[in-house]
Amino acid sequence: MKLTGAQILIETLIEQGVDTIFGYPGGSVLDIYDELYKNADRINHVISAHEQGAAHAAEGYARASGRLGVVLATSGPGATNLVTGIADANLDSTPLLAITGNVGTAVLGSDGFQEVDIVGVTYPIVKHSYQVKDVTKLADTIREAMQIAQSGRPGPVLIDIPKDVQLASTDFENKEKVALFDNPPYDEELIDKAVEMIAQSKRPFIYCGGGAAKERCCHDIMAFSEKIDAPIGTSMMGLASIPASFKNGLGMCGMHGHYASTAAMYESDLIIAMGVRFSDRATGDKKKFSLDKKIIHIDIDPAEISKNISVNLGITGDLKEVLAAINEKTSESKKPEWMAKIDEFRKYEEENTYISPNKLTPYDIIDAVNAIKDEYSPVSTDVGQHQLWTSQRNKVHHSKTFITSGGLGTMGFGMGAAIGAAVATGKTSILYTGDGSFGMNLNELATAVSQNLPLVVVLFNNGVLGNVRQWQTMFYGERYSQTTLNRKTDFVKLAEAFGAKGFRADDKDSLNEALKEAFASKSPCVVECIIDKDEMVLPMIPPGKSIDSLLMRFR
Repeated sequence: MKLTGAQILIETLIEQGVDTIFGYPGGSVLDIYDELYKNADRINHVISAHEQGAAHAAEGYARASGRLGVVLATSGPGATNLVTGIADANLDSTPLLAITGNVGTAVLGSDGFQEVDIVGVTYPIVKHSYQVKDVTKLADTIREAMQIAQSGRPGPVLIDIPKDVQLASTDFENKEKVALFDNPPYDEELIDKAVEMIAQSKRPFIYCGGGAAKERCCHDIMAFSEKIDAPIGTSMMGLASIPASFKNGLGMCGMHGHYASTAAMYESDLIIAMGVRFSDRATGDKKKFSLDKKIIHIDIDPAEISKNISVNLGITGDLKEVLAAINEKTSESKKPEWMAKIDEFRKYEEENTYISPNKLTPYDIIDAVNAIKDEYSPVSTDVGQHQLWTSQRNKVHHSKTFITSGGLGTMGFGMGAAIGAAVATGKTSILYTGDGSFGMNLNELATAVSQNLPLVVVLFNNGVLGNVRQWQTMFYGERYSQTTLNRKTDFVKLAEAFGAKGFRADDKDSLNEALKEAFASKSPCVVECIIDKDEMVLPMIPPGKSIDSLLMRFR
């Protein structure tokens, strides 16, 4: 049958299992939106308040569902508004298909109205990109793009479709859903070397990153940990790789990680790293980080091996397959002295974690949410102190339930992500945000209300840009340049103006009452929590330093 390019786009997306698109209409995609109107019973479209919010919503949808996120925008400013979301998806390995319209092929390169070379703009931040100039190639291009976005190390792929290609007609034939590309086979000799290194280790430590959380192999990781008596620490992106309740889990390590997790990593003689980047926030001083220890690094992407930290053994392959092969050949080994040392680290952390008894603290807030939330509810964050407190205190029970901007650190990410997670799961979606981050994309509250989503925004309001202020306090002589916001925004009234419910809490009683009402409402709510502007995220390893410089308290 003959179809136009716009029809082919919608038919191919449906054919490949897409049921939801996030986006915002405009002149260069009117024909696509006309087809969305005609096919509203077959594919759902969620209109955002801004294209950046739509991109983050597609990310949240992908992260919460494990499926491909799809976002659609018009040319020019519509396309460029997607850039931050595309970059975010790239650094956090989120499968995203970004579709943009453009001026007609005859006008390309002439600075036509709302023309931008979006392929050129996004070239460094995508896995692959296409500008389709021939309608006969459109369907297979879409299929290939979806295949690339989801295969191997996931990431964003962009398709730019000029206006005339949307209007042109060609024959269309439905095809089967594309299979993902095969994962690279692992080297059996490297498996044997890993087994040997593990057998020689007296203080092994498992370090899980976002790749471990994405692989859905938490039971394999836990079984391996128990077999060799290895504690587990995670990066921020790896927090969903194991349940918070697992006995060998120590939580996040690194600059703002748990003391026990970070200390165990430094004291280990072997780090078994799974799907991690070894970012500077995790390692600190790279020379001291690698001192007196060996490192095995397992990753689907060979480019990550020895990129940031030189490792003794790198294994490229699917983590689940590689871990199964190592586990099968590894003998059980108990290490009572090492586990006793881990208990000492835990005890020290417990005794030296300071919590004020006289005011509402970030930990009070997160503990209260932990007590009321469904264990399958997706939790999203923005970026700042609240993100770090959440990473330390939020109880993650299942994969796909912790969604944050780890690599790019995007303030404004959370609202869109929480919306996408709510759409994907139908469960009450929780957003932890700060007054600074919330101000970036609070317009998406309109989206949550118009979609009547079960979404609870937990807003940490300290009146400052807390994370930057903390650095100014500790490293810049308390020179608070542009971090005291002095805004007069009434967030309760703001929520109500958008059509949401608003609550304010400044003590535990008002907090518990507000959360009870918010979670019961099953509709968008904002719970503003008043906290002190000088609350800090601790412990902290100063940038570029090692655990020798770790601060459990400041002053």
